[in-house]
Amino acid sequence: MARPSLEVADIFHDHGVAWRQANRGHVSLDQMKVMSAIERCRTSALGGHVARCENGACSHLHIAYNSCRNRHCPKCQAAAAREWLADREAELLPVGYFHAVFTLPAPIADIAYQNKRVIYDILMKTSAETMITIAADPKHLGAKIGITAVLHTWGSAMTHHPHVHMIVPGGGISLDGTKWVTSRKKFLLPYKVLSRVFRRRLLEKLVKAHDDGRLNFYGRHAGLLDRARFDAFLKRPSKTEWYVNIKEPFAGPEAVLAYLSRYTHRVAISNRRLVSADTSHVAFRYKDYRADHRNRWKTMTLTVHEFIRRFLSHVLPKGFHRIRHYGLFANANRADNIVRARELLNAQTPVKDTADDIADAEPDERQVLNFPYPCCGGRMIIIETFAAGMEPKHQPAPEVIDSS
Repeated sequence: MARPSLEVADIFHDHGVAWRQANRGHVSLDQMKVMSAIERCRTSALGGHVARCENGACSHLHIAYNSCRNRHCPKCQAAAAREWLADREAELLPVGYFHAVFTLPAPIADIAYQNKRVIYDILMKTSAETMITIAADPKHLGAKIGITAVLHTWGSAMTHHPHVHMIVPGGGISLDGTKWVTSRKKFLLPYKVLSRVFRRRLLEKLVKAHDDGRLNFYGRHAGLLDRARFDAFLKRPSKTEWYVNIKEPFAGPEAVLAYLSRYTHRVAISNRRLVSADTSHVAFRYKDYRADHRNRWKTMTLTVHEFIRRFLSHVLPKGFHRIRHYGLFANANRADNIVRARELLNAQTPVKDTADDIADAEPDERQVLNFPYPCCGGRMIIIETFAAGMEPKHQPAPEVIDSS
């Protein structure tokens, strides 16, 4: 795939120093590390390798710099997503899957920004607990379900908008473990019931976190450290409907994987959405969901410093897991539960691709890239690796320009 003409890394390279100086004392260590990783990604700062086409008539050289592998880097997510999806593909069940979304209301989202680790964790756990509890109720599905949940903290314009995307199989294992309970074809659980249980439970957890001294408040929210003022603050969101949506099932396992590839390893903005940047502004495409669906894609222009601020506002706390599995898919018992679900569905276990079992190359074997040279189709053999901060010894020959 061709490199985009403009990348987030370019904006950081050109304006990162000035932004850090202007925001000295207000930039977290995690944000600084993300900036540094994105700036260094796929540059000589991280080292790399050189490969040569084995076709003697071609001998094309390809220089590849190492990736930073930071989960917030727009350039590093495609490979991470492929690896993760390969594991998930073998776990898919032969049933329809629903897409559910749980969103924090704006007032709670405001205080979540100052308490990312605590409130994002509450959001993910409470939304999953709500789904599992209502699904287990015999009045609804009466079954134990599995959930794969992904936290997103942004809207299309990179504003702060915490919400959880879930994929949920259309059914689950009966409470006594003896059968598979299938949901209705286009209906999983009532969203109004989910919304109200989600609201009640999340507000209860917020009050508990406040009582335990786990919440911090700054600026215009500093007064919320007082319990009475915090209770008053929660009154308005406690009386509104919270957004919970369950969409119709995907059209087969391939569609589930396509969804996962779009959502699991997404970052606040992809390089493909960048339009232009100059000394003071950045323009990018965003989706306006209030507009007619045919005219939703629009262009927004922000100052460079606001663009960087918005991007870095979505840096997650170190060690925070934004992809989680619950219920039948909880990590501790996932393998056994999937085997049992397949038994109840009379479904075969997918055969693992034997190519995955091929041993790594021996030390004296030539290493080959997993893609051929596009012009002649020859294999690309790695002929040199170079360390971080070094330049490769092998360089492509300069083009000869005939000026005659």
